Amino acid sequence: MLASGGRKSLAALLQARKGLFQPSRDMRLVQFQAPHLTGPHLGLESGSGEGIINLSAFDSTLPKTMMQFLEQGEAALSVARRALTAPLPVLPRSEVTLLAPVTRPDKVVCVGMNYADHCKEQNVSVPKEPIIFSKFASSIVGPYDEIVLPPESQEVDWEVELAVVIGKKGKHIKATDAMAHVAGFTVAHDVSARDWQMRRNGRQWLLGKTFDTFCPLGPALVTRDSVADPHNLKICCRVNGEVVQSSNTNQMVFKTEELIAWISRFVTFYPGDVILTGTPPGVGVFRKPPVFLQKGDEVQCEIEGLGVLVNKVV
Repeated sequence: MLASGGRKSLAALLQARKGLFQPSRDMRLVQFQAPHLTGPHLGLESGSGEGIINLSAFDSTLPKTMMQFLEQGEAALSVARRALTAPLPVLPRSEVTLLAPVTRPDKVVCVGMNYADHCKEQNVSVPKEPIIFSKFASSIVGPYDEIVLPPESQEVDWEVELAVVIGKKGKHIKATDAMAHVAGFTVAHDVSARDWQMRRNGRQWLLGKTFDTFCPLGPALVTRDSVADPHNLKICCRVNGEVVQSSNTNQMVFKTEELIAWISRFVTFYPGDVILTGTPPGVGVFRKPPVFLQKGDEVQCEIEGLGVLVNKVV
């Protein structure tokens, strides 16, 4: 289990800041809604998560959605960076609803069998090239939204994953140039209907992976320059408080640079595209006997430094 660390109360924080809030130096971008605001807005999350800065209040020229923000590239990022050094009013977390940091991307690309310890769990060799599949963008939900069990499946499973968010368009990208195309990283839950993935529909993976609500993302997009090493992060999943997956992203067979180079041979990446980079061992389908998600379960997916998804199963 990853240590959650102590948190000051919001009241204590506000008292210390006299009503103003200075975000962490790390850039943690979020999409959120609030009752007094119309539509989604773009914000900065504090390092400890007590509050949200509305970036529109800092600079009204900034886009209000992550997709538009990423499309503006470095120009938008430089404005948001200035907010990191500006004491600004805080919106308490209790007054906002966090959305997925990216919604309606052009594509969600997923990588199978990409953890060496997950391959060992199944007693199979590590792949010689990335195994690629997809989810539809309509499967994306927010970091605290519910996962809906579809009546079509009785074998819904968990998979915590590191997600890469693309920030710059590219095709045939060299591995040495790949990180320049990355906007940042976030936590993903690749919810999977194993009956449909493994036995139904010709054993193609798509339908079993892309039911509505099968891709919780968030809570924040942590920018590339705020993550020292994305390939050395603790990663875990808890179901009803029990640790079911625990590993490190250093177990990834194909790292971010290799994945971007490989996938961009076939498709053009656009700002906002999401890559789910695979899951470590401990999924329910390979337990003896197998274990699947049930109504009322709570799943927590956590990656060191990136945050925690908390999704109830209904």
